[in-house]
Amino acid sequence: MPLKIAVCVSGGGSNLLALLESLRNFGGAKVVLVLSNRATAGGLGHAKAFGVPVVVFRNPADDAEWLEALRQHHVDLIVLAGYLKLVPPAVIAAFRDRIINIHPALLPSFGGPGMYGLRVHQAVLASGAKVSGCTVHLVDEEYDRGPILAQSRVPVFPGDTAETLATRVLEAEHRLLPAVVRAAAEAGRPIPLPQPVESNP
Repeated sequence: MPLKIAVCVSGGGSNLLALLESLRNFGGAKVVLVLSNRATAGGLGHAKAFGVPVVVFRNPADDAEWLEALRQHHVDLIVLAGYLKLVPPAVIAAFRDRIINIHPALLPSFGGPGMYGLRVHQAVLASGAKVSGCTVHLVDEEYDRGPILAQSRVPVFPGDTAETLATRVLEAEHRLLPAVVRAAAEAGRPIPLPQPVESNP
């Protein structure tokens, strides 16, 4: 039986699209549900294009609403792909070690409340870091604090803006997230990748 995945999105959903395309001919995992806190999230269009059911939360903090949707679709793994709200504690408890998130920086640096989108890349550039990247980690009750499963590194070039760095990191995200999900499908649970997924400059 394929691993049944729910993907949560708040925005354009490019990581969702990368995951859907990666799993198109992969029998070990399938996206069976897309969840969002925003009815206007662009990622919902990707879900519909692939025939994946969509649920837009009436109240993203309502654990009962989450759990009803997840159980109805027999979800095994939850993937946060640009989802900007905290997952309710009861959902984390019910899916302990079965929720993963992708973050556009090398955690534990540049994470936590308010660190999303271009804010992350602005902070990286302001720090003078020469390397950035992305991280997939298990989700717990705090933003960006769960155990790290995999990272992909990308260079920070002189003259980078937050936008140019974001583009380079996003390309790495599109490779890293499917790699982690495929490994989880093969192992039956999220596992650390044995080596870093390096990105091309």
